[in-house]
Amino acid sequence: MKEVMKMNNNPIQWYPGHMAKTKKEIKEKIHLVDLVYELVDARMPLSSKMQDMDAILKQKPRIMIMTKYDLCDKEETDKFIAYYQSQGYIVLPVDLMHNVNVKEILNKSNEILLSMNEERRKKGMKPRSIRALLIGVPNVGKSTLINRLVGKKATNVGNKPGVTKMLSWIRINKDIELLDTPGLLWPKFENQEQAYTLSALSSIKEEIVDPEELAVFILKRMYALYPDRLKERYGIDCIDDFDEVYTCIGRKRGALMKGGEVDYDKVNLILIRDLKEGYLGEITFDRLENVK
Repeated sequence: MKEVMKMNNNPIQWYPGHMAKTKKEIKEKIHLVDLVYELVDARMPLSSKMQDMDAILKQKPRIMIMTKYDLCDKEETDKFIAYYQSQGYIVLPVDLMHNVNVKEILNKSNEILLSMNEERRKKGMKPRSIRALLIGVPNVGKSTLINRLVGKKATNVGNKPGVTKMLSWIRINKDIELLDTPGLLWPKFENQEQAYTLSALSSIKEEIVDPEELAVFILKRMYALYPDRLKERYGIDCIDDFDEVYTCIGRKRGALMKGGEVDYDKVNLILIRDLKEGYLGEITFDRLENVK
């Protein structure tokens, strides 16, 4: 195996034109919005937190919806939930696959709606439905959330970034209208570890990142945080020798070429897929001590 990557030799950057266009459109339409649903992936509650959007969103009330809570290391993610709550956020962890806690989003929204319409009444204005903006990184679960809120398939859903391409209004019920947006990132990743975390958990297109770099990042991160999972899944005790590690995984998972040589490309894909598909268990790649 060639010399293992030196992290950040090729810094990850992915900011396609439609993201810049989306931010401009949000800025133009923000005056129409009463409430923001900010989706954050519970497996990376720091890396997937929206950056450079506060100036655009102004002082709109926000509900932070922690998606994929069923897939995270709850002990670690709950530390972030407590932290964000201390910063004034309403935080709701949800399991969209099993429809857990989704109704609480509507309950909190209705509380804000009542307050809004009481203010309108005092000003002599008629009550109206609340308008919520939905934002989050690619593949955080926006489309799945909409379908759960509506109670039927209302949007396209895909397990890859970039399914939604434009802003669109969707009526959730008689009280809530939702402005859906494409997944957003930021123009430059100052923290490359967060960029690799976003890549490892499907918020950056696979074509952007070298598979070997991503696989080695996953190995290093798993060994630092969950070494027992590597032992259980692949029989790996340490990662000092990557040739040995890849050989062990290749033999354990049948990633061998003719003659019994390890297929390193296949091992890379195994590591990437095993993480994304949950075979490495419930994980959270961010740690609260890294919050500045």
